[in-house]
Amino acid sequence: MVMQERAVRTRAALIRAAAEEMDRWGYEGATLTRICATASVSMGALTFHFSTKDELAQAVQESGGAYMTDLVDGVAARGRPALRSVVDLTVGLARLLQDEVVVRSAARLTRERPDGHSWTLFWLPAVRDLLQKAADQGQLRRPGEPRAVAALAVYLMAGAEARCRAMIGAGGGGDRDVAEEMDLIWELTLEGVAAGSG
Repeated sequence: MVMQERAVRTRAALIRAAAEEMDRWGYEGATLTRICATASVSMGALTFHFSTKDELAQAVQESGGAYMTDLVDGVAARGRPALRSVVDLTVGLARLLQDEVVVRSAARLTRERPDGHSWTLFWLPAVRDLLQKAADQGQLRRPGEPRAVAALAVYLMAGAEARCRAMIGAGGGGDRDVAEEMDLIWELTLEGVAAGSG
C-alpha cells in the first residue's frame, strides 16, 4: 500500500514538473533530465511511469483536461442562464490559465503537438451547447450568432493565454488579473450580442 501511494505521488510530481518545464520551455525545449530534477526523481522513476516524452506530455494534457472538466461540470451545476454560463466558463478558464500550470501547459501543447489532444475539446463543446441554448431561449439577438460567439470565445481564450504568458514573463503585475479582464470584456461584448441590449 505504501509503495502504491508513493508511486501515485511520484507520477503526480512528474506530471506537475513536466507541465512546469513544458509551459516554460515548450515541448521541444523541455528535457527529461530537467523534468526529473524539477520533480526530484530519478530517470528510472520517470521511465517507470512514462516510456516516452510524448506519453508524459499526453499525461500533462489529460491532467489539465481534468481541471477543465471539473470547471465545466461546476458551471453546469449552477443552473444559471445559458449566456451567463458561457461567461462563467470562460472567466473560469482564464483563472485556470493564470493559476494552474497544467492547464496553461495543456493549451501550449495543443499548438506544439498537433497530433495531441486540443485543450478546446475539454470546454468548447460545452460553450457551443450553451450558446445554442441561449439562442433557443432568445438570449441572443440573431439566431445565427451562436457560431460567431463560440468563435469569439476561442479567440478570447487564446488572448487570455497570451496575456497570462505576458504577465508571467513580466513577473506578474497589472491592475487586474486575467479572469477579471475576461469578465470586463464579456460585459462590454454582451452589450452588443445579447437580446434586449442597445
